[in-house]
Amino acid sequence: MPLSGVGVSPGHAAGPRVLVAADLPEPASSPAPADLGAEAGRIGQAAASVAAALSDRARSVSGDARSVLETTAAMAADPALTASAEKLVLERSLPAPRAVWEAAGEFMAALRAAGGYLAERARDVADVRDRIVAALLGVAPPGVPDLTSPSVLVARDLAPADTAGLDPDLVLALVTEEGGPTSHTAILARALGIPAVVACAGVLELDGPGLAVDGSAGTVAASDGTVRAPARTSRPAWDGVGRLADGHRVKLLANVGSAADAAAAAAAGAEGIGLFRTEFCYLSAAAEPTEAEQRAAYAAVLSPFAGKPVVVRTLDAGSDKPLAFLPMGEEPNPALGVRGLRVAFDRPELLDRQLRAIAAAAGDSGVELSVMAPMVATAAEAAWFAARARAAGIPRVGVMIEIPAAALCAGSILAEVDFVSLGTNDLAQYVFAADRQLGAVAALNDPHQPALLRLVEMVAAAGAASGKPVGVCGEAAADPALAPVLVGLGVTSLSMNAVALAGVGAALAEVDLAACQAEARCPRP
Repeated sequence: MPLSGVGVSPGHAAGPRVLVAADLPEPASSPAPADLGAEAGRIGQAAASVAAALSDRARSVSGDARSVLETTAAMAADPALTASAEKLVLERSLPAPRAVWEAAGEFMAALRAAGGYLAERARDVADVRDRIVAALLGVAPPGVPDLTSPSVLVARDLAPADTAGLDPDLVLALVTEEGGPTSHTAILARALGIPAVVACAGVLELDGPGLAVDGSAGTVAASDGTVRAPARTSRPAWDGVGRLADGHRVKLLANVGSAADAAAAAAAGAEGIGLFRTEFCYLSAAAEPTEAEQRAAYAAVLSPFAGKPVVVRTLDAGSDKPLAFLPMGEEPNPALGVRGLRVAFDRPELLDRQLRAIAAAAGDSGVELSVMAPMVATAAEAAWFAARARAAGIPRVGVMIEIPAAALCAGSILAEVDFVSLGTNDLAQYVFAADRQLGAVAALNDPHQPALLRLVEMVAAAGAASGKPVGVCGEAAADPALAPVLVGLGVTSLSMNAVALAGVGAALAEVDLAACQAEARCPRP
């Protein structure tokens, strides 16, 4: 019997299996270095060498792969990680590899606690951690081995930088035991045209010299190792303008969460920012960042998009996204607790300070600013947020639709704000009662699910009735096969990770609005 996972990139392929090396073993915490200063100094040198190697690889490729490698290189060069590891060497006498391991672990824990997109970035940090540790130990980093013949890659999980460097002529298909449909691996596999299945439990133990992969059905079976390459279709290059074949405009925007993300998005041709996640400014802060600190941090992210539209999401924290300066107490069900905008109801001054910093940063960077609030459930909540945002001098205000109640009352909510943006990742999680980080229920978080699309249709209809735009900023927007359906349902903009922009833009350029609407009308069970 074949194994079942979640198909994230369509196509059929078969061939010999090649296992990707596991992560590095945990480094020892002893013996203590004889010269703590010299040992701490090794960390910056190792990080710089890793960043340089990734940058060199980025210059040898283009498009999606280049954007991912540049982002990973920027993460390796992040002085916050280096400084944290150096501090552990000096204060706890740890060897440099162990210090990097522990410092990265703290960053990964904070990202996982933040949930959603930020939780997915924990895999990126683990990849950077392993590369720096390997450089310190003088060993080869784990990852994809050099392939000499066409093969099916099998891994517990894949780092984005590894996926970005794959040769589609040698990699027949990808299968991972973990991951989900919103991962970087899924996005890059689609961009490269490689059939892929994620969240495939048991694939590492599957017997046989080869694997047969169906990326459309999400199945993986043992095979005799005979090579069957996927059929590859060419796609015209994207010209950087989001539009259909008949000229109908659909803005293609980027989701960003750091200055490195913004730089990669600008390089990839994003027409603006559809979702700027501001949590990065708070995650490692022991105290609330000052307005001046927030202003400078936000401006660094916004500056590549001077003169272009950007949508900044206010702080999405609380409950399962703990912050050191926001004691929230224990909750029996954090996913349904005080998070997002709900944090601000008892702390409006926290929101007001952030709104003022966002408005000032927009002025510094020259962007066309909009703000939106996360986790809005009712029209009254939307009105409360809109009043505070406008009082801070922000003229264009919206909210995210990620709670089913908000989708069902989208008309009333749109009466209070200027636009809405569907966060399909969280919306699917709540609609299907399925944790988006849990591989066992990953199939329910597939954005092609009919119930999710019906909610999108309902919100888009409310937007059309009110004459106000409706965007999608969840990973549903990053799927070239789904993008025409979303446009046909009435969505006016799509925002995604930078690596997905070219594929979505090219897919939309091949169809007209009538075809999108016809596809959206296809019967769904």
